[in-house]
Amino acid sequence: MSDFVEQCRREWTRLGVPGSLAEEMAEDLAADLREAEADGISAEELLGSSARDPRAFAASWAAERGIIPASRDEGRARRKSRVLIAFTAVAAVALVVAVALLVTGEPRVGITTNNASVHFPPAQVNPSFFPPPGRVSTSAATPIEWVLLVLALVALGFAAWLWSNWGRARESLPA
Repeated sequence: MSDFVEQCRREWTRLGVPGSLAEEMAEDLAADLREAEADGISAEELLGSSARDPRAFAASWAAERGIIPASRDEGRARRKSRVLIAFTAVAAVALVVAVALLVTGEPRVGITTNNASVHFPPAQVNPSFFPPPGRVSTSAATPIEWVLLVLALVALGFAAWLWSNWGRARESLPA
């Protein structure tokens, strides 16, 4: 069974487990296997299906001890980072679009009034109250643009918060 322990030791070295920890784990494993053999328990009974795959056993044991990140956590972290990058990019594009629309004032809507005007006696009407007949142009989407701007700013703030939390979570993982 020393071949099994030696294969585990090589795997821990490949995974970057520090030498002293790898040696300690190898000694623990060898002692457990010797005790099991003395008690009449086979390695397959002690280790289960892992007895046939020393590399997988070594990786899972190192991950359980927190020496290396578990492979599922690593894949999940990679997916989270991609989703976070995409979310941040969408929020940034929304912010740029909202600012561009507000600055340019597009799209514009034109309102044309007819030439028929209301006639009031001159003493009763302030002439500046009614615009002269003709064409009035305004931006119809301005309220929507402001809403888009606010939502984009909130989304970017949320993305910044997620980035800071994700960074702290990655720092807390053992190397």
